[in-house]
Amino acid sequence: MARVRAGDSGAYGDLVRAHAGVALRVAVFLGAGADAEDVVQESLVKAYRGLGGFRVDAPFRPWLLRIVANETRNAQRSAKRRGATEAAAVLPEPVEDPELSAEARARRAELLAALEVLPEPYRLVVTCRYLLDLDERETATVLGWPRGTVKSRLSRALRRLRASLETDLAHD
Repeated sequence: MARVRAGDSGAYGDLVRAHAGVALRVAVFLGAGADAEDVVQESLVKAYRGLGGFRVDAPFRPWLLRIVANETRNAQRSAKRRGATEAAAVLPEPVEDPELSAEARARRAELLAALEVLPEPYRLVVTCRYLLDLDERETATVLGWPRGTVKSRLSRALRRLRASLETDLAHD
């Protein structure tokens, strides 16, 4: 960050390369759908323009991901205003592993289906913590919630997921 602030444009390129992948995953998981790449591009431009307001002692990744989350919401609102239907986020398929059993794929599908029916705040917190592998502080920053809210919503979301999956198992 010091290099970027000193005017080294290549340093910002390094930051972009280091964080573009997780930024794209955040955009997809938060519902940008087919617009995810555009959302990330716009977020990176906004982040660059907003570097003057970036706190020197703050980590870059959560700050950038918060911008991505905001841009994703803006894109969704814009799509609604245009009368477009909201595109559901398509979760990327895992890289095929020959050892991955059909049972493991079925469990993953069950988990993702259970996640989809959770209320949005619960789905968002689980997505950030477990699918995007963000820590608690990063999740709070990305979602704009206090850390206590992240903890409580995550706890409730996991209880609901567990109950949903146990119900599914009881019916099988």
